[in-house]
Amino acid sequence: MILKSIPILFIFCFFVFTDALAQTTRDSDTKQEEPSNIKTVKKKKKVNKNSYRYKMDNAIKEYEELQKTNAKKKSKMQKDMQKPQYSDPTYFGHKKKPKKRPLNKRKMCKECGIVH
Repeated sequence: MILKSIPILFIFCFFVFTDALAQTTRDSDTKQEEPSNIKTVKKKKKVNKNSYRYKMDNAIKEYEELQKTNAKKKSKMQKDMQKPQYSDPTYFGHKKKPKKRPLNKRKMCKECGIVH
């Protein structure tokens, strides 16, 4: 009985170990060889005396630029709000002033929901 199971055991072990040694697609992607003749030289960065303030100084500059752009946007919006479309109450939110029709021809407006 032992002699019959040895070839089966040998064949089983052979297949298990060959599958373990097989190359997978993940192995081929991750193991890329670099050319050996290229030397990698890392340059040291010069440290400024005030390098700890560098990020803070840049943040302050960015903040000031954002404030300027926001001020421009706000002034433009205020200028647009002075148009009669927004400031005159007879426009009711329309781009053009709605027509005043006779009482028997008035229609329900789709934009503001008022009959005019």
